Amino acid sequence: MSFLMKLLSYPYQMVISIRHWMFNCGLLKSEKFNTPVICVGNITVGGTGKTPTAEMIVDYMKDHYKVAVLSRGYGRRTKGYLEVKSTSSYRDVGDEPLQIKLKYPDALVVVCEKRVEAIRRIEAEHPEVNLIVMDDGFQHRYVEPRINVVIVDSTRPFYEDDYLPAGTLRDKPESLDRAHYFIVTKCPVDMQPLAQRMWRKELHKIAYQKVYFTRVVPTKAVSLFQTPNVLNYGDQVIAMSGIGNPKAFVAGVRKQYDVKAKLNFSDHHVYSVSDIERIVALLEKYPQAMLLTTEKDAVKLRRSRRVPDIMRERLFYQPLKVEFLEGSDDDFLGTLKKDLEGKVHLDA
Repeated sequence: MSFLMKLLSYPYQMVISIRHWMFNCGLLKSEKFNTPVICVGNITVGGTGKTPTAEMIVDYMKDHYKVAVLSRGYGRRTKGYLEVKSTSSYRDVGDEPLQIKLKYPDALVVVCEKRVEAIRRIEAEHPEVNLIVMDDGFQHRYVEPRINVVIVDSTRPFYEDDYLPAGTLRDKPESLDRAHYFIVTKCPVDMQPLAQRMWRKELHKIAYQKVYFTRVVPTKAVSLFQTPNVLNYGDQVIAMSGIGNPKAFVAGVRKQYDVKAKLNFSDHHVYSVSDIERIVALLEKYPQAMLLTTEKDAVKLRRSRRVPDIMRERLFYQPLKVEFLEGSDDDFLGTLKKDLEGKVHLDA
């Protein structure tokens, strides 16, 4: 099977190469906009930490700009341009855009698979917006962002990866030369200077840009339905997630809690009746355990009528924040703001 996957990766790589060639020679056009766009993207599929990074940027920039967030809204059942409301269904707008809207209710959050069309509408209908953060879209070259922030996963080095479907690469590593900043995510807290130098060496082979090293830090678990239960360090939990790369989530949970069981679903998973039955069976098997999930999964379960009382009473989610490691280049957010103001020259 792996040999077949390897064979299938060659036509995928060819299509990607032809597409980039068409942009590079002008057969396909990239469009610039008056409103500055920060694109947070990657070149692989699966969870690399784009959304926590985009949220970090929004959280900082909202005090300086009127920020809009633009996403494709992956996995939604709708099409076209939609503005996300706090009351929206994740099935209509996507789980990650709804997560961002719930966290930043004053921000304009838009989903649209055609990013050029979306930015045009944002500029026409929301002239107060003076910064757009595009969550994902680095490979979507129809938009030429002011700044490309590229996320790479330290647990899955791109230089050892293969193209889909044999690996997780969805874009050419050579396309990293369009990056303005690199953020290496999911780093161990004790990441050694040698490991950081190795990453810089690999990235600087393609583009000599600033490199930042981060880890995702779990914060205090929150009861989704505001039940009297609390979750303390060392308590029994069932770890459940439907994200692209659950290894980091499970590893982080194990450091804080006694994991009695784990349930890993596919990214952007829609919870079915049979899924709920599996969860309930585990809660009955471990009567002292709380159910701990991700913030993205909590967005999907918060208004579901399928969630029975036993889950409501014991369901917690764990918000995440991004933390920079010692040894990173200095002041990512401050430098990003200076770039937007034209005070720092970008070479890419």
